[in-house]
Amino acid sequence: MPTTPPSQSRVRSAEQVNAEIRALMEETGTWLWGPTRERYERLRDEWVQAVREEMTTAA
Repeated sequence: MPTTPPSQSRVRSAEQVNAEIRALMEETGTWLWGPTRERYERLRDEWVQAVREEMTTAA
């Protein structure tokens, strides 16, 4: 059964996602591999989306 993607209408702020990225980097000592790398990449993509959203709403 296909899963429904998360709602795109509610995006966390770039600041919130950045804080989670920083916490991840602190936890791992910046060593990213396997599942940790995948988590970082998802967070990075979410951060980019949040920045774009914030830029759009600010304009």
